[in-house]
Amino acid sequence: MGWAVAVAVLLSASPAFVTRGDVTPEADLRREAQAAWTSLEARYAAQAGGLPTRAPATVTLQKGTALPPERNAQGRPGVVELRQNTPGVLDARTRTALRHELAHQLLWWACPASSEDRLFHEAFALTVSGELPAWRDGPYQSLSRAAKEVASAPAVDTARARRGLARILGEHTGFPAALTRRLRQCHDGTRWAAPLTVEELADVAVLAPESATVVVSRHSGEVLLAEGDVRRAVPYGSTLKPFLYAAGTVVARGGASAPPRGASGDAGAAAAVEAGTVTGSSEPPLLAPRPGVQEWACGAGLPPKVDARLALLRSCNGWFLDWEATGRAPRAFGVWGPVLSAVGLTGLPSDMTEAIGLRSAHGLSPWGMAQAYRLLAEARPDVLALLTGNVDEGTLSGLSTSKALKGVATKTGTVRDAASRPQLGWIAAVDADLVAVIVRPGKMPRHFVDELPALLARVRRQAGLDAARVQVLGLLPSATVEARCAGAGFSLEDGTPRAAPPDFSRLDALTSKGPAVCLGSPWRVRFPDGPDGGRDYAGVFTWSTPPPYRPPSGVPTTPSALKARRGSDFVFRTTRVQYTAGVVAAEDVTLQGEARVALARVAAHNERHADPRHPGRALCDTTHCQAFRGTVRIRPEEARALQLPPLKWDAWLTFSQGGSTPWSEVRSRSQVESLLGTNLVSLRFESGRVRYLRTEGTPSVPYEDARSLPCDTLRAGLQLPSCPQRASFDGPQVLFEGQGRGHGEGLDVEAAKASPGLSSDALLERAFGARAPQPP
Repeated sequence: MGWAVAVAVLLSASPAFVTRGDVTPEADLRREAQAAWTSLEARYAAQAGGLPTRAPATVTLQKGTALPPERNAQGRPGVVELRQNTPGVLDARTRTALRHELAHQLLWWACPASSEDRLFHEAFALTVSGELPAWRDGPYQSLSRAAKEVASAPAVDTARARRGLARILGEHTGFPAALTRRLRQCHDGTRWAAPLTVEELADVAVLAPESATVVVSRHSGEVLLAEGDVRRAVPYGSTLKPFLYAAGTVVARGGASAPPRGASGDAGAAAAVEAGTVTGSSEPPLLAPRPGVQEWACGAGLPPKVDARLALLRSCNGWFLDWEATGRAPRAFGVWGPVLSAVGLTGLPSDMTEAIGLRSAHGLSPWGMAQAYRLLAEARPDVLALLTGNVDEGTLSGLSTSKALKGVATKTGTVRDAASRPQLGWIAAVDADLVAVIVRPGKMPRHFVDELPALLARVRRQAGLDAARVQVLGLLPSATVEARCAGAGFSLEDGTPRAAPPDFSRLDALTSKGPAVCLGSPWRVRFPDGPDGGRDYAGVFTWSTPPPYRPPSGVPTTPSALKARRGSDFVFRTTRVQYTAGVVAAEDVTLQGEARVALARVAAHNERHADPRHPGRALCDTTHCQAFRGTVRIRPEEARALQLPPLKWDAWLTFSQGGSTPWSEVRSRSQVESLLGTNLVSLRFESGRVRYLRTEGTPSVPYEDARSLPCDTLRAGLQLPSCPQRASFDGPQVLFEGQGRGHGEGLDVEAAKASPGLSSDALLERAFGARAPQPP
């Protein structure tokens, strides 16, 4: 009965197969497709743990009119094109090609997250279509040779690449474990953060190691430099030990880890727990070195008892193995296991020897390593502070380069062969702005660490990589803002990473307990009435409630202006060059050349002079400060602007669209008087202020009261294009006339556009002169 029900469920999930009469016999073709689909579904469900609840789309089966000679079929979602050599005959080759293409159709339906992963698609299709034995026929092919053939054709669309893939798939009996893991990701809704690799598929490192270098921004997450195959997973040695330390230690409510530097292991932890300063349970123990045991050969002068801090700095394998023997060590990297899996770790370790790299059972790419360290730096700054001691008393101490790396957190790893010769060396490094990972074949980290200072200096030639912070989305109710990470998103809670939902979710929930970080992709942010598809924000979100805002007495303020002057609950951190590019794009996307450089310099300058706008906090993203609508592609002008010297004015610098286009706008007298008060007699404008008279007193003893306000208060309140030049009363209405756009102060962007012969220095000098403008 159970089998019959299962078959009925599978049949009910089958698509409708449509033929066009150009491949015959049509009825047989549809029956063949139905039978193949049922078989493929059963194998998918068995490995993935289930099938989607939505019905598959219709699949059209038709003759291929432009198939290359080496292909018997090809497809795209909803369409399969077949080669039929003899009309009316469905030969074995056509049936196999049909099953292969239906395997792709099944994945497009059941696992859409994998749509761009060609290696995964081809590996699944070869495995379930029944064609593997035919591809395996032929001369012997080594595993490394097969991997090179696949690597040379990443789309796996050549006969040599598919023969190599068949060789790799034959490395293990049964259904490939790597495909099973990925299929379960599909069914569980886990994001496809990294494509399938040959190493993951074969469960071993099959290619000779090669040099690779990658540097990413701690703030925006963007890749700033990549050399070599930085996406290829290779054995990681000891580089993941900090994640074991992070999983096995707890965070004090004040933000520090326990035990602190120099604390005595269990005793320090017990005291902290008793005092109520930490959350969690047991801490890593103090362990005695075992003389004569190779794994404890981690430098001279070990104390009688070694704590977790020293074990991490010295990379003492024996300490980690003995920690596991106590039964209290985290398994499979604990709470950090899902993070490492999300950035491409090919498998979680089954024991400590695999976790600390003594056995090279799994691999991670340099890119994935950099992403993981970026999150570790955000979640556990205490662990990064510990790792800065590596150049003083750890695996990189005592070198001529050690002083140059003072303050840089580093972790090394060495992958050795059976004769203990170094096969692969790793260095992961984190400073205030950058995460760098260097992998070198055949070398120990101490032998190439001198590359690291030069690498960091080389990347820093890209100006503006330091952090910029901005309050964002403050005009919106916080509950209406949603965010999604297309890579691997995490919320941090007391130093613990929690996976973000794969779909859009409320940003206030993501940031309620700590920062929200998206690895491998910008955050996509959407809100009601916002742009279709949302906006990109490459950086880190935090929740920070601003203090209450009290408007100055007697100054009219609209509800929108009140929101802008209050600031936002969301603070966004990215690089200064990314922030600058976002401001320029939001203020005037058409700007080019020196005018764009000038505006970029002002935007970057103001980010460092936000106090007049929001004392003690980052500036906002509205016109109260300067507009910012997410991160965009950086233009050469923004990069050049950040390489120029800082501006000389130590104050907020104003700018506006400006221009000379005349305008006229009509507003009701009641609108104007709601801002300026009743009984208006006259309005005039000069020196950036609106000066007006109001009739006061009593009907028998009236008098005129002269007052003034910043013109921008009136402009913003009445939503006028710029500060008016004239105003005239016409009964119940007021006619305003002016020219250009914006408040008309500081840098006139339109005038800068119309001055192609001037440098950015000349444009800024013309706008601001020798004296700094006074903050409003």
